[in-house]
Amino acid sequence: MSGIRRLLSTLAFSTLLVALAGPLTAGAQEAAAAPPTTATDAAAIEPAIPNSRCFNCHDDAEMKDEAGNSVAVHEAQFAVSAHKKLDCVGCHTAALGVKHKGKRQPLGPVSFDVCMECHEDEITPFQGSVHAKVKGGKPGTCEGCHGNVHTFVRSNNPAAAMAPLNQVRNCGVCHEDMMEGYLSSVHAKSLFVSGLTDAAPSCSDCHGSHDIQRHDAAGARTSHAKSPETCGDCHKGILKEWDESAHGALWREGKDGPVCSTCHEAHAIQDPTTAAMRTHMPSDCGNCHEELYKSFHDSFHGKASAVGHGSAAMCSDCHTPHHNLPASDPRSSTHPDNLAATCGASSCHEGKVNAAFLTFIPHSDPMDRDQNAWVHYIYLFMTLLLLGVFGFFGLHALLWLQRTLVGRLRGEFKVEHFGPGPYVRRFTTTQMWLHVSIILSFLLLSVTGLPLKFAAAPWAPGLMAALGGPEIAGFLHRFAAIVTFGYFAVHLAMLFRDVALKREKGYFWGWRSMTPNLKDVQDLWANLKYFLYLGPRPSSTAGRTGRSSTTSRSSGASA
Repeated sequence: MSGIRRLLSTLAFSTLLVALAGPLTAGAQEAAAAPPTTATDAAAIEPAIPNSRCFNCHDDAEMKDEAGNSVAVHEAQFAVSAHKKLDCVGCHTAALGVKHKGKRQPLGPVSFDVCMECHEDEITPFQGSVHAKVKGGKPGTCEGCHGNVHTFVRSNNPAAAMAPLNQVRNCGVCHEDMMEGYLSSVHAKSLFVSGLTDAAPSCSDCHGSHDIQRHDAAGARTSHAKSPETCGDCHKGILKEWDESAHGALWREGKDGPVCSTCHEAHAIQDPTTAAMRTHMPSDCGNCHEELYKSFHDSFHGKASAVGHGSAAMCSDCHTPHHNLPASDPRSSTHPDNLAATCGASSCHEGKVNAAFLTFIPHSDPMDRDQNAWVHYIYLFMTLLLLGVFGFFGLHALLWLQRTLVGRLRGEFKVEHFGPGPYVRRFTTTQMWLHVSIILSFLLLSVTGLPLKFAAAPWAPGLMAALGGPEIAGFLHRFAAIVTFGYFAVHLAMLFRDVALKREKGYFWGWRSMTPNLKDVQDLWANLKYFLYLGPRPSSTAGRTGRSSTTSRSSGASA
Protein backbone atom coordinates (compact mmCIF):
# COMPACT_ATOMS: atom_id res chain seq x y z
CA MET A 1 0.00 0.00 0.00
CA SER A 2 2.79 2.36 0.87
CA GLY A 3 4.47 1.54 -2.45
CA ILE A 4 1.39 2.53 -4.36
CA ARG A 5 1.24 5.84 -2.47
CA ARG A 6 4.88 6.51 -3.19
CA LEU A 7 4.33 5.87 -6.94
CA LEU A 8 1.30 8.18 -7.05
CA SER A 9 3.24 10.98 -5.32
CA THR A 10 6.08 10.64 -7.82
CA LEU A 11 3.72 10.81 -10.79
CA ALA A 12 1.95 13.86 -9.41
CA PHE A 13 5.25 15.71 -8.84
CA SER A 14 6.46 14.86 -12.37
CA THR A 15 3.22 16.11 -13.86
CA LEU A 16 3.63 19.41 -12.00
CA LEU A 17 7.17 19.84 -13.30
CA VAL A 18 6.09 19.19 -16.89
CA ALA A 19 3.29 21.69 -16.56
CA LEU A 20 5.65 24.36 -15.25
CA ALA A 21 8.41 23.67 -17.78
CA GLY A 22 6.14 23.64 -20.84
CA PRO A 23 5.55 27.46 -21.15
CA LEU A 24 9.21 28.23 -20.45
CA THR A 25 10.33 25.89 -23.22
CA ALA A 26 7.89 27.42 -25.70
CA GLY A 27 9.12 30.92 -24.81
CA ALA A 28 12.71 29.88 -25.31
CA GLN A 29 11.87 28.38 -28.67
CA GLU A 30 10.10 31.59 -29.71
CA ALA A 31 13.08 33.66 -28.68
CA ALA A 32 15.42 31.40 -30.58
CA ALA A 33 13.24 31.50 -33.70
CA ALA A 34 12.79 35.34 -33.74
CA PRO A 35 15.51 37.04 -35.83
CA PRO A 36 17.46 39.98 -34.33
CA THR A 37 16.13 43.42 -35.32
CA THR A 38 19.43 44.64 -36.83
CA ALA A 39 22.88 43.34 -37.63
CA THR A 40 24.22 45.46 -34.83
CA ASP A 41 21.80 43.85 -32.35
CA ALA A 42 22.84 40.40 -33.54
CA ALA A 43 26.48 41.27 -33.15
CA ALA A 44 25.80 42.67 -29.69
CA ILE A 45 24.15 39.42 -28.65
CA GLU A 46 26.80 37.10 -30.01
CA PRO A 47 29.14 38.33 -32.80
CA ALA A 48 29.92 35.81 -35.49
CA ILE A 49 33.57 36.85 -35.28
CA PRO A 50 34.70 38.51 -32.03
CA ASN A 51 36.90 41.61 -32.21
CA SER A 52 39.69 39.77 -30.47
CA ARG A 53 40.12 37.50 -33.47
CA CYS A 54 40.38 40.55 -35.79
CA PHE A 55 42.96 42.21 -33.59
CA ASN A 56 45.07 39.07 -33.58
CA CYS A 57 46.09 40.00 -37.13
CA HIS A 58 45.21 43.68 -37.62
CA ASP A 59 46.90 44.98 -34.46
CA ASP A 60 50.13 45.09 -36.47
CA ALA A 61 51.57 48.31 -37.86
CA GLU A 62 53.18 46.40 -40.75
CA MET A 63 49.98 44.79 -41.98
CA LYS A 64 49.04 45.85 -45.55
CA ASP A 65 46.72 44.66 -48.29
CA GLU A 66 47.79 43.49 -51.76
CA ALA A 67 47.81 47.10 -53.01
CA GLY A 68 50.25 48.10 -50.29
CA ASN A 69 47.70 50.06 -48.25
CA SER A 70 47.84 49.72 -44.51
CA VAL A 71 45.03 47.70 -42.93
CA ALA A 72 46.40 47.97 -39.41
CA VAL A 73 43.93 48.69 -36.61
CA HIS A 74 45.51 49.06 -33.19
CA GLU A 75 43.39 47.66 -30.40
CA ALA A 76 44.53 50.29 -27.89
CA GLN A 77 43.45 53.16 -30.18
CA PHE A 78 40.16 51.51 -31.08
CA ALA A 79 39.40 50.95 -27.40
CA VAL A 80 39.18 54.74 -26.77
CA SER A 81 37.54 55.70 -30.06
CA ALA A 82 33.92 56.70 -30.68
CA HIS A 83 33.23 53.22 -32.16
CA LYS A 84 34.77 51.22 -29.31
CA LYS A 85 31.47 49.48 -28.44
CA LEU A 86 30.90 48.23 -31.99
CA ASP A 87 31.98 44.89 -33.39
CA CYS A 88 34.19 44.88 -36.45
CA VAL A 89 31.81 42.66 -38.42
CA GLY A 90 28.95 45.03 -37.57
CA CYS A 91 30.41 47.46 -40.12
CA HIS A 92 32.65 45.15 -42.17
CA THR A 93 29.79 42.81 -43.05
CA ALA A 94 31.74 41.46 -46.04
CA ALA A 95 34.17 39.85 -43.59
CA LEU A 96 31.53 37.27 -42.74
CA GLY A 97 31.70 35.81 -46.24
CA VAL A 98 35.39 36.18 -47.06
CA LYS A 99 37.98 33.66 -46.07
CA HIS A 100 41.06 35.23 -44.54
CA LYS A 101 43.19 32.11 -44.67
CA GLY A 102 45.55 31.66 -47.53
CA LYS A 103 45.52 34.39 -50.12
CA ARG A 104 44.33 37.66 -48.57
CA GLN A 105 41.21 38.98 -50.32
CA PRO A 106 40.18 42.68 -50.38
CA LEU A 107 37.01 43.46 -48.52
CA GLY A 108 36.51 46.92 -50.04
CA PRO A 109 35.43 50.14 -48.27
CA VAL A 110 32.49 50.26 -45.92
CA SER A 111 29.46 51.73 -47.73
CA PHE A 112 27.23 54.52 -46.48
CA ASP A 113 24.42 51.99 -46.13
CA VAL A 114 26.15 50.48 -43.12
CA CYS A 115 26.86 53.89 -41.57
CA MET A 116 23.26 54.96 -42.21
CA GLU A 117 22.02 52.61 -39.48
CA CYS A 118 23.53 54.93 -36.87
CA HIS A 119 24.25 58.18 -38.72
CA GLU A 120 21.24 58.71 -40.96
CA ASP A 121 20.73 62.29 -39.74
CA GLU A 122 24.29 63.21 -40.76
CA ILE A 123 24.73 61.20 -43.97
CA THR A 124 21.42 62.14 -45.62
CA PRO A 125 22.18 65.89 -45.78
CA PHE A 126 25.83 65.17 -46.56
CA GLN A 127 24.90 63.28 -49.74
CA GLY A 128 23.34 66.48 -51.08
CA SER A 129 26.17 68.76 -49.99
CA VAL A 130 29.02 70.29 -51.95
CA HIS A 131 31.46 67.90 -50.25
CA ALA A 132 29.69 64.75 -51.44
CA LYS A 133 31.25 65.07 -54.89
CA VAL A 134 34.63 66.66 -54.70
CA LYS A 135 36.76 64.67 -57.13
CA GLY A 136 35.64 63.53 -60.55
CA GLY A 137 32.06 62.93 -59.45
CA LYS A 138 33.08 60.41 -56.80
CA PRO A 139 31.34 60.94 -53.48
CA GLY A 140 33.50 61.99 -50.56
CA THR A 141 33.67 59.94 -47.37
CA CYS A 142 33.36 60.62 -43.67
CA GLU A 143 37.05 59.97 -43.20
CA GLY A 144 37.90 62.96 -45.38
CA CYS A 145 36.96 65.27 -42.50
CA HIS A 146 36.73 63.06 -39.41
CA GLY A 147 39.85 60.97 -39.97
CA ASN A 148 40.27 57.22 -39.50
CA VAL A 149 36.99 55.64 -38.35
CA HIS A 150 38.90 53.29 -36.08
CA THR A 151 40.58 56.06 -34.11
CA PHE A 152 38.46 59.22 -34.17
CA VAL A 153 36.76 60.31 -30.98
CA ARG A 154 33.39 61.92 -30.39
CA SER A 155 32.90 65.45 -31.75
CA ASN A 156 32.51 66.95 -28.26
CA ASN A 157 36.02 65.77 -27.40
CA PRO A 158 38.61 68.61 -27.80
CA ALA A 159 40.88 66.09 -29.53
CA ALA A 160 38.29 65.37 -32.26
CA ALA A 161 39.26 66.20 -35.81
CA MET A 162 36.22 68.45 -36.18
CA ALA A 163 36.44 70.09 -32.75
CA PRO A 164 36.54 73.91 -33.05
CA LEU A 165 40.32 74.24 -32.92
CA ASN A 166 41.14 71.22 -35.07
CA GLN A 167 38.54 71.68 -37.78
CA VAL A 168 40.14 74.93 -38.85
CA ARG A 169 43.37 73.08 -39.62
CA ASN A 170 41.54 70.23 -41.34
CA CYS A 171 39.42 72.50 -43.53
CA GLY A 172 42.53 74.49 -44.38
CA VAL A 173 44.08 71.47 -46.10
CA CYS A 174 41.70 72.04 -49.04
CA HIS A 175 40.64 75.66 -48.51
CA GLU A 176 44.05 77.32 -48.17
CA ASP A 177 43.05 80.78 -49.43
CA MET A 178 40.03 80.97 -47.17
CA MET A 179 42.05 79.79 -44.20
CA GLU A 180 44.77 82.34 -44.81
CA GLY A 181 42.20 85.10 -44.50
CA TYR A 182 40.47 83.50 -41.51
CA LEU A 183 43.68 83.14 -39.51
CA SER A 184 44.19 86.91 -39.67
CA SER A 185 40.63 87.66 -38.57
CA VAL A 186 39.20 88.66 -35.20
CA HIS A 187 37.33 85.35 -35.14
CA ALA A 188 40.56 83.37 -35.29
CA LYS A 189 42.19 85.57 -32.64
CA SER A 190 39.25 84.96 -30.32
CA LEU A 191 39.45 81.22 -30.96
CA PHE A 192 43.19 80.56 -30.93
CA VAL A 193 44.51 83.40 -28.75
CA SER A 194 41.65 84.00 -26.31
CA GLY A 195 40.52 80.35 -26.32
CA LEU A 196 36.81 81.20 -26.67
CA THR A 197 35.93 77.81 -28.15
CA ASP A 198 32.25 78.14 -27.17
CA ALA A 199 31.85 81.68 -28.50
CA ALA A 200 34.29 82.27 -31.36
CA PRO A 201 33.08 80.79 -34.65
CA SER A 202 34.98 78.13 -36.53
CA CYS A 203 34.16 76.81 -40.00
CA SER A 204 31.05 74.76 -39.18
CA ASP A 205 29.46 77.57 -37.16
CA CYS A 206 29.05 79.62 -40.32
CA HIS A 207 28.96 77.01 -43.09
CA GLY A 208 27.16 74.17 -41.30
CA SER A 209 28.51 70.69 -40.68
CA HIS A 210 27.19 68.08 -43.11
CA ASP A 211 24.82 70.13 -45.31
CA ILE A 212 27.43 72.61 -46.61
CA GLN A 213 26.46 74.29 -49.90
CA ARG A 214 28.28 76.67 -52.23
CA HIS A 215 28.07 80.23 -50.95
CA ASP A 216 25.97 81.26 -53.97
CA ALA A 217 23.47 78.41 -53.52
CA ALA A 218 20.04 79.45 -52.28
CA GLY A 219 20.16 77.08 -49.32
CA ALA A 220 23.67 77.96 -48.15
CA ARG A 221 23.99 79.43 -44.68
CA THR A 222 26.45 81.95 -46.09
CA SER A 223 24.31 82.98 -49.06
CA HIS A 224 23.07 86.53 -49.52
CA ALA A 225 19.63 85.48 -48.32
CA LYS A 226 20.76 83.70 -45.15
CA SER A 227 24.09 85.21 -44.07
CA PRO A 228 22.53 87.93 -41.86
CA GLU A 229 20.71 85.28 -39.84
CA THR A 230 23.85 83.13 -39.69
CA CYS A 231 25.91 86.03 -38.32
CA GLY A 232 22.97 86.98 -36.12
CA ASP A 233 23.23 83.68 -34.26
CA CYS A 234 26.14 85.30 -32.38
CA HIS A 235 25.59 89.02 -33.06
CA LYS A 236 21.95 89.18 -32.04
CA GLY A 237 21.97 92.83 -31.00
CA ILE A 238 23.66 93.97 -34.21
CA LEU A 239 21.23 91.91 -36.31
CA LYS A 240 18.29 93.64 -34.64
CA GLU A 241 19.75 97.10 -35.40
CA TRP A 242 20.70 96.17 -38.94
CA ASP A 243 17.29 94.62 -39.63
CA GLU A 244 15.68 98.02 -38.97
CA SER A 245 18.13 99.90 -41.19
CA ALA A 246 17.87 100.86 -44.85
CA HIS A 247 20.23 98.01 -45.71
CA GLY A 248 18.09 95.55 -43.78
CA ALA A 249 14.98 96.76 -45.57
CA LEU A 250 16.57 95.95 -48.94
CA TRP A 251 17.47 92.48 -47.67
CA ARG A 252 13.95 91.79 -46.41
CA GLU A 253 12.58 92.79 -49.81
CA GLY A 254 14.92 90.31 -51.48
CA LYS A 255 16.95 93.01 -53.22
CA ASP A 256 20.70 93.01 -53.79
CA GLY A 257 21.56 95.24 -50.86
CA PRO A 258 24.64 94.90 -48.65
CA VAL A 259 24.74 92.16 -46.02
CA CYS A 260 27.33 91.36 -43.34
CA SER A 261 30.00 89.91 -45.65
CA THR A 262 29.63 92.84 -48.08
CA CYS A 263 31.15 95.24 -45.57
CA HIS A 264 33.12 92.91 -43.28
CA GLU A 265 34.41 90.40 -45.86
CA ALA A 266 33.75 86.70 -45.55
CA HIS A 267 36.80 85.24 -43.80
CA ALA A 268 39.38 87.99 -43.11
CA ILE A 269 37.09 89.91 -40.77
CA GLN A 270 38.99 92.65 -38.93
CA ASP A 271 38.20 94.88 -35.97
CA PRO A 272 36.35 97.82 -37.60
CA THR A 273 37.52 100.24 -34.90
CA THR A 274 41.21 100.07 -35.84
CA ALA A 275 42.77 102.97 -37.74
CA ALA A 276 43.54 100.79 -40.76
CA MET A 277 39.96 99.57 -41.11
CA ARG A 278 38.52 103.05 -40.55
CA THR A 279 40.67 104.30 -43.41
CA HIS A 280 39.22 101.64 -45.74
CA MET A 281 35.63 102.27 -44.70
CA PRO A 282 34.80 105.19 -47.08
CA SER A 283 36.01 103.27 -50.13
CA ASP A 284 34.01 100.21 -49.03
CA CYS A 285 30.86 102.29 -48.67
CA GLY A 286 31.72 103.98 -51.96
CA ASN A 287 31.30 100.71 -53.81
CA CYS A 288 27.56 101.38 -53.58
CA HIS A 289 27.39 105.09 -52.75
CA GLU A 290 29.69 106.38 -55.47
CA GLU A 291 28.47 109.99 -55.55
CA LEU A 292 28.48 110.33 -51.76
CA TYR A 293 31.98 108.85 -51.62
CA LYS A 294 33.23 111.45 -54.11
CA SER A 295 31.78 114.33 -52.09
CA PHE A 296 33.16 112.84 -48.85
CA HIS A 297 36.56 112.39 -50.48
CA ASP A 298 36.60 116.11 -51.38
CA SER A 299 35.38 117.26 -47.96
CA PHE A 300 37.51 118.20 -44.97
CA HIS A 301 36.55 114.93 -43.25
CA GLY A 302 37.66 112.91 -46.25
CA LYS A 303 40.91 114.80 -46.78
CA ALA A 304 41.83 114.66 -43.09
CA SER A 305 41.23 110.92 -42.94
CA ALA A 306 43.27 110.36 -46.11
CA VAL A 307 46.37 111.91 -44.52
CA GLY A 308 46.07 109.90 -41.32
CA HIS A 309 43.87 112.00 -39.03
CA GLY A 310 42.57 109.22 -36.79
CA SER A 311 39.72 111.21 -35.24
CA ALA A 312 38.31 112.51 -38.52
CA ALA A 313 34.70 111.46 -39.03
CA MET A 314 34.04 108.40 -41.20
CA CYS A 315 30.78 107.13 -42.66
CA SER A 316 29.82 105.14 -39.57
CA ASP A 317 30.54 108.05 -37.21
CA CYS A 318 27.68 110.05 -38.71
CA HIS A 319 25.37 107.36 -40.10
CA THR A 320 26.07 104.67 -37.43
CA PRO A 321 27.60 101.30 -38.39
CA HIS A 322 24.41 99.23 -38.65
CA HIS A 323 21.33 101.39 -37.98
CA ASN A 324 21.83 103.70 -40.97
CA LEU A 325 18.63 105.34 -42.17
CA PRO A 326 17.75 108.18 -44.60
CA ALA A 327 18.09 111.67 -43.13
CA SER A 328 14.33 112.10 -43.57
CA ASP A 329 13.62 109.32 -41.06
CA PRO A 330 13.12 110.72 -37.52
CA ARG A 331 15.09 107.73 -36.16
CA SER A 332 18.13 108.57 -38.31
CA SER A 333 21.29 109.90 -36.67
CA THR A 334 21.51 112.50 -39.46
CA HIS A 335 17.91 113.72 -39.08
CA PRO A 336 17.86 117.49 -38.31
CA ASP A 337 16.48 116.79 -34.83
CA ASN A 338 19.35 114.38 -34.03
CA LEU A 339 22.21 116.10 -35.86
CA ALA A 340 23.37 118.16 -32.87
CA ALA A 341 23.82 115.00 -30.78
CA THR A 342 25.59 113.20 -33.62
CA CYS A 343 28.09 115.98 -34.38
CA GLY A 344 28.50 116.83 -30.69
CA ALA A 345 29.55 113.33 -29.70
CA SER A 346 32.48 113.04 -27.32
CA SER A 347 34.79 111.81 -30.08
CA CYS A 348 33.99 114.70 -32.44
CA HIS A 349 32.83 118.28 -31.79
CA GLU A 350 31.78 118.07 -28.16
CA GLY A 351 30.68 121.43 -26.80
CA LYS A 352 31.17 123.22 -30.14
CA VAL A 353 27.84 122.60 -31.86
CA ASN A 354 25.50 125.54 -32.37
CA ALA A 355 22.93 126.56 -34.96
CA ALA A 356 25.55 127.96 -37.35
CA PHE A 357 27.68 124.81 -37.00
CA LEU A 358 24.77 122.64 -38.11
CA THR A 359 24.50 124.51 -41.42
CA PHE A 360 27.72 122.76 -42.52
CA ILE A 361 27.16 120.54 -45.55
CA PRO A 362 29.30 117.39 -45.09
CA HIS A 363 28.69 116.12 -48.63
CA SER A 364 29.06 119.48 -50.35
CA ASP A 365 29.42 119.61 -54.13
CA PRO A 366 30.81 123.07 -55.00
CA MET A 367 29.92 122.55 -58.66
CA ASP A 368 26.24 122.18 -57.75
CA ARG A 369 24.89 125.72 -57.72
CA ASP A 370 21.47 124.60 -56.48
CA GLN A 371 22.97 123.08 -53.34
CA ASN A 372 24.58 126.35 -52.20
CA ALA A 373 25.11 129.27 -54.59
CA TRP A 374 27.60 131.04 -52.30
CA VAL A 375 29.84 127.99 -52.08
CA HIS A 376 29.56 127.47 -55.83
CA TYR A 377 30.67 130.97 -56.87
CA ILE A 378 33.34 131.32 -54.19
CA TYR A 379 34.78 127.97 -55.27
CA LEU A 380 34.89 129.11 -58.91
CA PHE A 381 36.47 132.45 -57.97
CA MET A 382 39.16 130.92 -55.75
CA THR A 383 39.96 128.23 -58.31
CA LEU A 384 40.36 130.79 -61.11
CA LEU A 385 42.36 133.08 -58.81
CA LEU A 386 44.72 130.27 -57.86
CA LEU A 387 45.22 129.17 -61.45
CA GLY A 388 45.60 132.75 -62.62
CA VAL A 389 48.18 133.81 -60.03
CA PHE A 390 50.35 130.72 -60.27
CA GLY A 391 49.94 130.55 -64.04
CA PHE A 392 50.86 134.20 -64.62
CA PHE A 393 53.84 134.33 -62.29
CA GLY A 394 55.05 130.89 -63.34
CA LEU A 395 55.02 131.94 -67.00
CA HIS A 396 56.63 135.28 -66.16
CA ALA A 397 59.42 133.56 -64.24
CA LEU A 398 60.10 131.10 -67.08
CA LEU A 399 60.23 133.89 -69.69
CA TRP A 400 62.53 135.95 -67.49
CA LEU A 401 64.80 132.95 -66.86
CA GLN A 402 65.28 132.06 -70.52
CA ARG A 403 65.85 135.72 -71.49
CA THR A 404 68.45 136.10 -68.74
CA LEU A 405 70.34 133.01 -69.91
CA VAL A 406 70.29 134.19 -73.53
CA GLY A 407 71.44 137.66 -72.47
CA ARG A 408 74.35 136.18 -70.53
CA LEU A 409 75.42 134.08 -73.51
CA ARG A 410 75.19 137.11 -75.81
CA GLY A 411 77.07 139.35 -73.39
CA GLU A 412 74.23 141.86 -73.25
CA PHE A 413 74.94 142.73 -69.63
CA LYS A 414 77.71 142.26 -67.15
CA VAL A 415 77.30 141.19 -63.56
CA GLU A 416 78.54 143.78 -61.06
CA HIS A 417 77.95 142.71 -57.52
CA PHE A 418 80.16 145.35 -55.90
CA GLY A 419 80.50 148.17 -58.41
CA PRO A 420 81.24 151.83 -57.68
CA GLY A 421 78.51 154.26 -56.79
CA PRO A 422 76.15 155.04 -53.91
CA TYR A 423 73.95 152.37 -52.35
CA VAL A 424 70.56 153.12 -50.86
CA ARG A 425 69.00 151.15 -48.00
CA ARG A 426 65.44 150.66 -49.16
CA PHE A 427 63.94 148.82 -46.12
CA THR A 428 63.95 149.73 -42.47
CA THR A 429 64.63 147.07 -39.85
CA THR A 430 60.89 146.73 -39.18
CA GLN A 431 60.14 146.27 -42.87
CA MET A 432 62.85 143.61 -43.21
CA TRP A 433 61.41 141.59 -40.32
CA LEU A 434 57.97 141.95 -41.83
CA HIS A 435 59.27 140.48 -45.07
CA VAL A 436 60.93 137.62 -43.19
CA SER A 437 57.61 136.96 -41.43
CA ILE A 438 55.78 137.03 -44.78
CA ILE A 439 58.15 134.54 -46.40
CA LEU A 440 58.34 132.11 -43.49
CA SER A 441 54.62 132.14 -42.70
CA PHE A 442 53.76 131.67 -46.39
CA LEU A 443 56.09 128.69 -46.70
CA LEU A 444 54.74 127.19 -43.47
CA LEU A 445 51.16 127.66 -44.63
CA SER A 446 52.02 126.00 -47.92
CA VAL A 447 53.88 122.99 -46.56
CA THR A 448 51.19 122.25 -43.96
CA GLY A 449 48.20 123.01 -46.21
CA LEU A 450 49.18 121.35 -49.47
CA PRO A 451 49.00 117.76 -48.09
CA LEU A 452 45.43 118.43 -46.99
CA LYS A 453 44.48 120.18 -50.23
CA PHE A 454 45.92 117.34 -52.33
CA ALA A 455 45.19 114.52 -49.88
CA ALA A 456 44.73 112.00 -52.70
CA ALA A 457 48.27 112.54 -54.00
CA PRO A 458 50.70 109.72 -53.16
CA TRP A 459 53.14 112.12 -51.50
CA ALA A 460 50.55 113.73 -49.20
CA PRO A 461 50.48 111.13 -46.36
CA GLY A 462 54.27 110.94 -46.27
CA LEU A 463 54.68 114.71 -46.06
CA MET A 464 52.04 114.90 -43.36
CA ALA A 465 53.84 112.20 -41.38
CA ALA A 466 57.14 114.07 -41.77
CA LEU A 467 55.48 117.13 -40.22
CA GLY A 468 54.59 115.09 -37.15
CA GLY A 469 51.07 114.04 -38.15
CA PRO A 470 47.84 115.91 -38.90
CA GLU A 471 47.45 117.25 -35.36
CA ILE A 472 50.89 118.92 -35.26
CA ALA A 473 50.56 120.09 -38.87
CA GLY A 474 47.22 121.66 -37.99
CA PHE A 475 48.77 123.51 -35.06
CA LEU A 476 51.60 124.81 -37.28
CA HIS A 477 49.13 125.86 -39.97
CA ARG A 478 47.07 127.86 -37.48
CA PHE A 479 50.21 129.42 -36.02
CA ALA A 480 51.30 130.55 -39.49
CA ALA A 481 47.81 131.95 -40.09
CA ILE A 482 48.07 134.00 -36.88
CA VAL A 483 51.45 135.36 -38.06
CA THR A 484 49.85 136.27 -41.40
CA PHE A 485 47.06 138.24 -39.75
CA GLY A 486 49.65 139.73 -37.41
CA TYR A 487 51.94 141.19 -40.08
CA PHE A 488 48.90 142.40 -41.99
CA ALA A 489 47.74 144.28 -38.89
CA VAL A 490 51.24 145.75 -38.40
CA HIS A 491 51.27 146.85 -42.04
CA LEU A 492 47.91 148.60 -41.65
CA ALA A 493 49.17 150.31 -38.50
CA MET A 494 52.29 151.55 -40.33
CA LEU A 495 50.16 152.92 -43.16
CA PHE A 496 47.90 154.69 -40.71
CA ARG A 497 50.93 156.20 -38.97
CA ASP A 498 52.54 157.44 -42.19
CA VAL A 499 49.40 158.63 -43.98
CA ALA A 500 47.16 159.83 -41.15
CA LEU A 501 49.68 160.98 -38.56
CA LYS A 502 52.77 161.96 -40.54
CA ARG A 503 50.78 163.17 -43.55
CA GLU A 504 53.20 161.53 -46.01
CA LYS A 505 52.25 161.49 -49.69
CA GLY A 506 52.65 159.00 -52.55
CA TYR A 507 51.38 155.82 -50.92
CA PHE A 508 48.39 155.45 -53.21
CA TRP A 509 49.06 157.32 -56.46
CA GLY A 510 52.54 158.74 -56.07
CA TRP A 511 55.98 157.47 -56.94
CA ARG A 512 55.90 154.82 -54.15
CA SER A 513 52.32 153.77 -54.71
CA MET A 514 51.28 150.22 -53.82
CA THR A 515 48.26 150.32 -56.15
CA PRO A 516 48.60 149.48 -59.86
CA ASN A 517 48.52 152.42 -62.29
CA LEU A 518 49.14 153.08 -65.96
CA LYS A 519 52.93 153.09 -65.62
CA ASP A 520 52.85 149.53 -64.20
CA VAL A 521 50.92 148.33 -67.24
CA GLN A 522 53.42 150.03 -69.59
CA ASP A 523 56.39 148.47 -67.77
CA LEU A 524 54.80 145.04 -67.88
CA TRP A 525 54.19 145.31 -71.61
CA ALA A 526 57.76 146.45 -72.23
CA ASN A 527 59.13 143.55 -70.20
CA LEU A 528 57.03 141.00 -72.08
CA LYS A 529 58.22 142.37 -75.42
CA TYR A 530 61.82 142.11 -74.23
CA PHE A 531 61.31 138.53 -72.97
CA LEU A 532 59.87 137.50 -76.35
CA TYR A 533 62.63 139.29 -78.37
CA LEU A 534 60.10 141.78 -79.73
CA GLY A 535 61.54 144.90 -78.16
CA PRO A 536 64.63 146.38 -76.52
CA ARG A 537 65.60 145.90 -72.97
CA PRO A 538 63.65 148.41 -70.83
CA SER A 539 65.74 151.33 -69.68
CA SER A 540 67.09 150.89 -66.19
CA THR A 541 66.39 154.54 -65.41
CA ALA A 542 62.79 154.40 -66.54
CA GLY A 543 60.97 153.83 -63.31
CA ARG A 544 59.33 155.48 -60.38
CA THR A 545 62.17 154.99 -57.92
CA GLY A 546 64.33 157.90 -59.02
CA ARG A 547 67.48 155.87 -58.56
CA SER A 548 70.73 156.75 -60.30
CA SER A 549 71.67 154.81 -63.43
CA THR A 550 74.65 153.21 -61.73
CA THR A 551 72.64 151.94 -58.83
CA SER A 552 69.92 150.77 -61.16
CA ARG A 553 72.37 148.88 -63.33
CA SER A 554 73.89 147.18 -60.35
CA SER A 555 70.59 146.13 -58.89
CA GLY A 556 69.21 145.15 -62.31
CA ALA A 557 72.26 143.08 -63.18
CA SER A 558 72.11 141.41 -59.79
CA ALA A 559 68.51 140.52 -60.44
